[in-house]
Amino acid sequence: MFETEFLTNLPQSQTAYRETIAKAVEILCPALPNHSYSGKDASALSALIAADIFPEASAPVQEVLRQTSVIISESVNTTQANTAAHLHCPPVIPALAAELILTALNQSMDSFDQAPAATILEEKILQWLCREVALGPQASGIFTSGGSQSNYMALLLARDACLEKNWSWSAQIKGLPPEAANLRILCSEAAHFTAEKSAAQLGLGTGSVIRIATDDSFRMNLKALEAALAQGKRSNLVPMAIVATAGTTDFGSIDPLNEIANLAAQFGAWFHIDAAYGSALLFSPRHRKKLAGIEKADSISLDFHKLFWQPISCAAFLLRDAANFRFIKLNADYLNPELHEDLGIPNLVTRSLATTRRFDALKLWVSLRTLGRRKFAEMVDATVEQAIHAAAFIRSHPQLELLHEPELGCVVFRYKPQRTEIEANTFNATLRQRLFETGSAVVGHTVVAGKQCLKLTCMNPVTSKTQIEDLLQLILKFGRDLEDRQSPS
Repeated sequence: MFETEFLTNLPQSQTAYRETIAKAVEILCPALPNHSYSGKDASALSALIAADIFPEASAPVQEVLRQTSVIISESVNTTQANTAAHLHCPPVIPALAAELILTALNQSMDSFDQAPAATILEEKILQWLCREVALGPQASGIFTSGGSQSNYMALLLARDACLEKNWSWSAQIKGLPPEAANLRILCSEAAHFTAEKSAAQLGLGTGSVIRIATDDSFRMNLKALEAALAQGKRSNLVPMAIVATAGTTDFGSIDPLNEIANLAAQFGAWFHIDAAYGSALLFSPRHRKKLAGIEKADSISLDFHKLFWQPISCAAFLLRDAANFRFIKLNADYLNPELHEDLGIPNLVTRSLATTRRFDALKLWVSLRTLGRRKFAEMVDATVEQAIHAAAFIRSHPQLELLHEPELGCVVFRYKPQRTEIEANTFNATLRQRLFETGSAVVGHTVVAGKQCLKLTCMNPVTSKTQIEDLLQLILKFGRDLEDRQSPS
């Protein structure tokens, strides 16, 4: 006989379910570290998490949950002001509540008979997003696991559309033709690495990606793009896709979307916009104009686990012409038979690279309805203001060097050692690591024109300007201490 706490019939075991959730919350909140991270390295963590994975005998769930406290306390706390390394957001509480519901329901988004109401809600949200972007009446989309999957999906569809248009070739049926060696993907030097990753997975090779130089604001240089397109045409290369970025990972820079759209149309290239980060600006009256031209995209990546403050994972892929989903569509008799299409039954698996998918649309729906447009816009604007404030502080301090003017919430800078004999790149890498290893702060790092840099990524809308200044002062203090340690004896 199974114990009540192991029953999966929620209506019959709601008391055990309620008590288990309450216990999880009771353990979670006190165990969360009051700093960004404890600083432990991988070997130290391995020693802490050495318990038997699958014991012979069962144990009370409350006891097992208590054992998670060590994992909680040794995790990065995304709600801390000094956690500012990545596009890694602190999730809003309404989304956490929705996460509980969608996980308990365990709907599988591949077929209508596994997720009826969930299918309709996801479809409604996708259609709403398409209208907000103004993609047109033929647009559609699908929820994805994140920007990497969405960008891959865009380039997969772009590849197959290009092969069909130029050589009447079906990659889905025949694989790649010899002419595929001439396909090219163009993106900026600051674009996400998924361009190369996708090209490799699509059988095109990383050499098919042409990285275009950026301007002083780390946006795609239009003259360089036009020159690359013209050179490619002279060399009988085919511009399969141009990928513009609305919010680069390092700088938050937004490529000139309108102008790139015009060049894509001129050269017959698929125009994809990676707006995984910057798409939230759509709902900021103050900053939406930065996305002018997004409505001209053939496809768009949006991440909700970035500047929409959703728990990982939650993202979407939008497509101007839903007919292009045909390149990945397959029917299975047990799942989405063609008969269902005749009956008007919506099986979302026909648009997805994945079969089983989570009901992530629920947490976005709950969050947006709870926050409302006004509050959401204020939250987005707050992160931009934090970056502007941080940049002003850095610009005014002689021991710090600002690498760019922020457009979103990213700020790239470096510490300048006062003594010329100190190698600045190694120094900045060591400084960042010491901040992490001491649990003082989790800040980002990147390389710009050969310079090892630090990076703040402002993702927490409740972080104050004072906390931003405190973090920068902490970086200065650690920098000075490190310089003192490197002083000649």
